[in-house]
Amino acid sequence: MITKPDKNVVRKKRHARVRAKISGTPERPRLSVYRSNKHIYAQLIDDTKGVTLVSASTLDKDINLESTSNKEAAAKVGELVAKRAIEKGYKSVVFDRSGYLYHGRIQSLAEAAREAGLEF
Repeated sequence: MITKPDKNVVRKKRHARVRAKISGTPERPRLSVYRSNKHIYAQLIDDTKGVTLVSASTLDKDINLESTSNKEAAAKVGELVAKRAIEKGYKSVVFDRSGYLYHGRIQSLAEAAREAGLEF
């Protein structure tokens, strides 16, 4: 009997392939996205120092939503991370979708961050 590999294992392999090619610098940090079943998280990372510069998620107090696992919540997180990044002086970033398809919540977060002023 042939079994299918776990979706998350396949995603992690895809993420490792992409991460071999992209990294965040102090001038252009990496906007990394993590999606769970209930929440979505985004953070700007400087890979040369290994530090998180800015972060936002649906768990933040600034986001008041009845549902945290939909596209509207992802868009709010995208706006919030972009606003915080611009406040700290980061305008241009490298988008890291973490092996997720550019669809649904990931796409909503990215488009909201672009509309709020981030360039990637």
